[in-house]
Amino acid sequence: MQANRRSFVTKGALAGAAATTLAAPAIVKAQSTITWKMTSAYVKGSPFYMDGPGSATDLARRIEAMSNGRLRIQVFGAGELVPAFEGFDAVRAGTVEMNHANSYFWTGKTFAAQYFTAVPFGMNFQGMNGWLYDGGGLDLWNEVYAPFGMIAFPCGNTGVQMSGWFKKEINSVSDLKGLKMRIPGLAGKVYSNLGVDVKVLPGGEIFPALERGVIDAAEFVGPFQDRRLGLHKAAKFYYTTGWHESATVSELLINRAAWQKLPRDLQAIVENAAAACNVISEAWCQKANSDAMDDLVKNHKVIAKPLPDGVVKALRAETEKVLAEAISKDALTRKVHDSYFAFKSKYDRWSEISEEAYHVTVRG
Repeated sequence: MQANRRSFVTKGALAGAAATTLAAPAIVKAQSTITWKMTSAYVKGSPFYMDGPGSATDLARRIEAMSNGRLRIQVFGAGELVPAFEGFDAVRAGTVEMNHANSYFWTGKTFAAQYFTAVPFGMNFQGMNGWLYDGGGLDLWNEVYAPFGMIAFPCGNTGVQMSGWFKKEINSVSDLKGLKMRIPGLAGKVYSNLGVDVKVLPGGEIFPALERGVIDAAEFVGPFQDRRLGLHKAAKFYYTTGWHESATVSELLINRAAWQKLPRDLQAIVENAAAACNVISEAWCQKANSDAMDDLVKNHKVIAKPLPDGVVKALRAETEKVLAEAISKDALTRKVHDSYFAFKSKYDRWSEISEEAYHVTVRG
């Protein structure tokens, strides 16, 4: 009996040692650290984009915390590794694994990218998320980027933006002709067709350009971030219509080859951290913008009002022309366009009896 007991103990010890030996590599592998680089179109310290809830820095912190340090993201502001608008090429080349920006900066690469940031007279935050997450939008986003070897996730949203700051009052479409204005994306094309001299400037260059008269008008984001740039000190007419960006999505752009090397649990962590930032950033904007708008109007004598109906009508008509021209030239853009506006049509009907009905009949 004693010999059998010694045999059992010995075999058990050997089995335990073998199990430990087999498990050890798995434990080492699970604890190894992967370090990625993420560039941005925005400079370090920029609220919403680089600093604060839902920002690129916040996204990196969440990924590291959720992965228990297994995936660490080094965040670089615009100009630190690459210029502001060269993140697309850096990710495509594999120079960095990620870029945090807005997809409409890449319309020169593929026009369809515009739809994943914002479309003039498009959907609000709720509608945009409905299309991206449950209406096929995210799949189309990745289809658009497939030829470039990249994938993307929404990772932030400003909600409705403002039309921008103007040194002079806008009373009619004729007041736009010859105006020098900072405005990116599809809205820039629309304004250009109406006679505006469109400029695309990084955020940090907007105020000095507006103050010195290099430009006559500028669009950036919303009250909080616009006030931080000091735009109210260079122009007093603040048009609030927000026709061009009703829900502006931040883009997390990822090199596909790097993505495919990540373990599936880390992929899930990145995807869910991005989704969290998408919601959290928009919530932050609601609070920050409501406080900032009160301050701008009450304490800085800013004249805040919607664009005249005639101007909005002209902008809408020109938007339809620009989109029609774009989809006539490219089958993939048409595919994205048709999906976006088919979803918008259904969402608008639902919103009319839900959100809009609440605002009109309940809130008063």
